[in-house]
Amino acid sequence: MLEWWYLAQVWFGLGAGLLLVLLGLIGRRPSGFSLALTAVSEFGLLMQLIASITLVVLGQRAVVDTWEFFGYLLVAIFVPVAAMIWALVERSRWSTVVLGAGVLTVVVMLVRMQQIWTGVPATFA
Repeated sequence: MLEWWYLAQVWFGLGAGLLLVLLGLIGRRPSGFSLALTAVSEFGLLMQLIASITLVVLGQRAVVDTWEFFGYLLVAIFVPVAAMIWALVERSRWSTVVLGAGVLTVVVMLVRMQQIWTGVPATFA
C-alpha cells in the first residue's frame, strides 16, 4: 500500500464525504458533482488495487495478512458503486447523504487497510 496515495485518499474522502452529507442534509439532490466526488473516491480505490497488486508481485506483503488486506480493498471498491447506484435509482436528498456515507465508509476501510498493511496504528500526517 502506497503511503502517500493512502493519505491523499483519506484526506480527499474526509472532505468529500462530509461535504456530501452536508449537501444532502440541506436538501440537495444527487447531481453530477456529487456523483463525480464519489467516482473520484472509486478511482482512488482502483489505483490502490493496481498499486497493491504490483507491490505484492514485486515481493512485498502486508504485515498482518495480505489476504485480509485484499478482502477489505475489494469490499471497499463496491461501496461507492453501490452508493452511486442508489443515488441514480432514488433521486432524493437522502441519496446525497448515502453518497457521503459511502465515501466516509471507504475512509474507515482505508484506515483499517493501512493498519493491516503496516501492522501499526494508522497515521494521518
